[in-house]
Amino acid sequence: MAVSRLVSRPSDPDLAVFVSGVVSMGLEILAGRIVAPQFGSSIYTWGSIITVFLAALSLGYWRGGKRAGEASTRRLIWILLATAAYVGIVVYGSDQLLLSTAQLPLPAQYASVPAVVALFGPPTYLLGFVSPYAAELSVKEGTGEASGHVYALGTIGSIVGAGATTYLLVPALGIDAIGLFFGLLCIGTAVVLALAPTDLESLGASFAVAVLLVLAVSAGSVGLDHRGDVVYQTQTPHQELEIVDDGDVRTMYLDGARHSAMDLDDPDRHVFEYTRYFHLPMLYVDDPAEVENVLFIGGGGYTGPKDFVRKYDVTVDVVELDPEVTRAAKEYFAVEESENLTIHTGDGRRFLRETDTTYDVIVLDAYQKTQVPLHMTQLGFMELVADRLSEDGVFLANVIAAPSGSGSEFYRAQYETIDAAFATTDSFRTSPYDAVQNIEVVATKREMTITEPELRARNEARDLGIDLRSAVDSMLRPPETDDVPILTADHAPVDSLQAATVDQEYVIEETDDEGSNPPRPATGIGPAASTGPGSGQIDAIRPAPSFRIEPSRSGPHLVP
Repeated sequence: MAVSRLVSRPSDPDLAVFVSGVVSMGLEILAGRIVAPQFGSSIYTWGSIITVFLAALSLGYWRGGKRAGEASTRRLIWILLATAAYVGIVVYGSDQLLLSTAQLPLPAQYASVPAVVALFGPPTYLLGFVSPYAAELSVKEGTGEASGHVYALGTIGSIVGAGATTYLLVPALGIDAIGLFFGLLCIGTAVVLALAPTDLESLGASFAVAVLLVLAVSAGSVGLDHRGDVVYQTQTPHQELEIVDDGDVRTMYLDGARHSAMDLDDPDRHVFEYTRYFHLPMLYVDDPAEVENVLFIGGGGYTGPKDFVRKYDVTVDVVELDPEVTRAAKEYFAVEESENLTIHTGDGRRFLRETDTTYDVIVLDAYQKTQVPLHMTQLGFMELVADRLSEDGVFLANVIAAPSGSGSEFYRAQYETIDAAFATTDSFRTSPYDAVQNIEVVATKREMTITEPELRARNEARDLGIDLRSAVDSMLRPPETDDVPILTADHAPVDSLQAATVDQEYVIEETDDEGSNPPRPATGIGPAASTGPGSGQIDAIRPAPSFRIEPSRSGPHLVP
């Protein structure tokens, strides 16, 4: 008898509770994908999402409990329809709302809170009404049994929503399509509830909301992209991946941030200046001709690996976590595996633990938006890198931070951590402006002091196929590290160290059409730039092209 009751058709309140659990947890997972291109996916972003969802659900539970005496199937229908309608607002207006809330004068840790509240507070609050209403309408005997039944169904729904969104919906569908799915799921449930007994008014309202939801999704996908022509877009299990053509330049965007670029007319040109710095290790080794094995951790558009294969007689391994990034790089960035280029799919730290290959050069170029994966910032990882390098080996880490002042905390902590694992550590800025930028940290296992004049002499003497004068001229003095920690597995406060960088522009220097940049200051250290939001320009310290602040899904960018 008990089994037959379990497999029989669920009651209307049971169905509503289960679906509300699916939708609420599904929206919570989806919120990370919607918010990440603007605010990143730091602990602060996820903390905001979890806090807002729990607060909205709790408020909905409380208000729903206060009004449970008014509970009816008809009210459950209208709650589901109102939730579906608001999901349409989320799909249609999320981009503009994210850009608007990003301009609010809030500390970086709390910057994402207004956006999460506006986008997901109302629908989550509405879904909170479902459980107390369902408990009131339950046919179970006793308050305890009814409450336990509702809690169990809601939790099972949440498990299904989290699992389905993570493992099925995000890898297969875009954000708009997933929003449409959750909206239609609410509408479909409302229709089922309205059919027994037949409620024509509710059925008509369900149809109207479904039309509005479809229109919102359709309208949200129409319009010009200021970045150029989007030739490919997908949601991977790790991030949003877009390939955008702007004239002759093709750019890979990951979670809205530029990661790699290629000149379609001149594929060998380094569009982004910092990728030229990947060759700095060839000035630190005793003899570039003796370099045999090179490892890149992080692929993206594979600019560095392709260039090393093209310029040197070396074997290059690349470890890229996201197979969709590799597939897109092969299709859109002319990446081809060969005897000299092998691509491995997986985590870079795990690859280093398991490989028995000794490398002469290791380049760490793995990051999401402006964040290096936490486990690749710590001392244990740096010691593992040192262990996998030859005695003459060189490590280069691509760090995104400001070289000094506000926003430099993560760079200085990362420098201190690398310096604790290696005998010699140097760093090079890639922009003359004191804004958040790519800083290249170079480390060796041997005690060695190489001055800028010595690096210039090596650059002149060695036929590397690339001129590194501007990179050498950007060498930085060792930073002050007394106020920052060595990052360890026990204590690596990367999110707080990077908090100040959220309020600053991330400057990616681009080379000119001939593949070179104007000369840089010899010291590599210049006056601070005026890069505050809304300033519209920066104070140049060398002849430079004009810049503009360009809004995008990932926030403003300084674009030459």
